[in-house]
Amino acid sequence: MTDGRARWAMLALLFTTRIGLGFQFQTMGSATDSVVHELGLSFAEAGTLIGLFMIPGLVLSLPAGFAGRYASDRVLTSAGLALLALGGAVAAMADGFAGLAAGRLLCGAGFVLCSIFYTKMTADWFTGHELATAMAVLVTSWATGIAMGQISHSWLALHYGWRLPFVSAAIYCAVAAVALMLLYRPPPAVPKAVQVKASAALTSREWTLTLLAALVWSAFNCAYVIYLSFAPRLLEAGGIDPLSAASIVSLASWVILISAATCGAIADRTGRAALILSLALCCGMAILSLLRHVEWAVPLSLAYGLLGMAPAGLIMALTEGAMAPHKRAFGMGVFFSLYFLLMAPTPGIAGWLYDRTHDPYVPILFAVGLFALTFAAHIAYRICRRAWPQPAS
Repeated sequence: MTDGRARWAMLALLFTTRIGLGFQFQTMGSATDSVVHELGLSFAEAGTLIGLFMIPGLVLSLPAGFAGRYASDRVLTSAGLALLALGGAVAAMADGFAGLAAGRLLCGAGFVLCSIFYTKMTADWFTGHELATAMAVLVTSWATGIAMGQISHSWLALHYGWRLPFVSAAIYCAVAAVALMLLYRPPPAVPKAVQVKASAALTSREWTLTLLAALVWSAFNCAYVIYLSFAPRLLEAGGIDPLSAASIVSLASWVILISAATCGAIADRTGRAALILSLALCCGMAILSLLRHVEWAVPLSLAYGLLGMAPAGLIMALTEGAMAPHKRAFGMGVFFSLYFLLMAPTPGIAGWLYDRTHDPYVPILFAVGLFALTFAAHIAYRICRRAWPQPAS
């Protein structure tokens, strides 16, 4: 197999197995109503359980990055998928908040390993070869898993109870772990003459740009998670049945498969990534603000995926200009540390807002505010990068 064909074959494997991350994450969001009803939890507790998926990243991101010195990417990523499977199994057997929390935390530990090393493996294979396109494809696997979960988990929870979504996601992650362990291989070795020793010594510029890029990515994803969790409830309040509401909201996740890759390709060809990203964020804020009009639910969900979520790959690409390549392992640990710090409490805050107001539109307005934060952080990143040029090597 030629190097070009091998790259895309490995990306297909990474994409397919990484779907398990979104598929497992969405279990709690899709089963919320059943869990709240059967176990007597509040929506704030349910939102907290969604956010617990991100908690392990607060303490594990940096150690996970350093673990790459002692184990291969394939082993660490397969271990992450195995933890996602184990966490799903534990959650499926829970009889209260504590058991569900334990399962979500185990899943979160696996998610940390997978988040760092899926990104690294893709960069290793595609550096200098369609990297932006490959990253755009990779990040859409998260949305694909979520879209699959929105439909299948909602149907399973409605007809067979809330435990079946966790079981189905655990099975998917277990199979993915085995497939990755057996089928993945690293790219051809980099010649020793061009290797640079890995470093954790970020400069002030690199710290600033990495944290700003992480803020952009975090706020963007927080808004998406709130949309996934509360848009179905908003549609139900407008008279749409639960399964139809979940299916309509999932449309956004399905079309991200097309929009993210297309957006990345347009940005690469025009060189106007900053303008495209800014316009997409403005569209996202407008679309979320209009979600109260349930009669427009289908076109609004499609528009959110096609426009509001399209710049996902462009946002992840900000990391390339934030840190030197040989500092990327540690830098991505810093990046994901802030990501998890902000992602963890956000669903709980949205659930608290819903508990206080009993209006599902209020959490959606919170998501609009997070998109505004994304826009502001992106502008700050661009200003700092322009005013603080990279020093010559």
